[in-house]
Amino acid sequence: MKVRVQFYAQLRDLLGMRQLDVDIAEGATARDLLEQIYAQQPKLRPHDKSILVAAGVDFVDRNYKLKPGDEVSIMPPVQGG
Repeated sequence: MKVRVQFYAQLRDLLGMRQLDVDIAEGATARDLLEQIYAQQPKLRPHDKSILVAAGVDFVDRNYKLKPGDEVSIMPPVQGG
């Protein structure tokens, strides 16, 4: 199935891209998606512990089961001012 991944803030700058379309197995979790992205973009892995994941407009944990067509946001911790 296909999901669209959008990168934000310094993660977007680190990768040099705003989004990526990913083919992933049915029943995959957000954790599986991150591992697949890390395999393609290893410079993202050192940020793993601080990465937040959202599906649509809701933050999700890494056990979230992805659905076809999900739009997944990967971002650093949210900061306010």
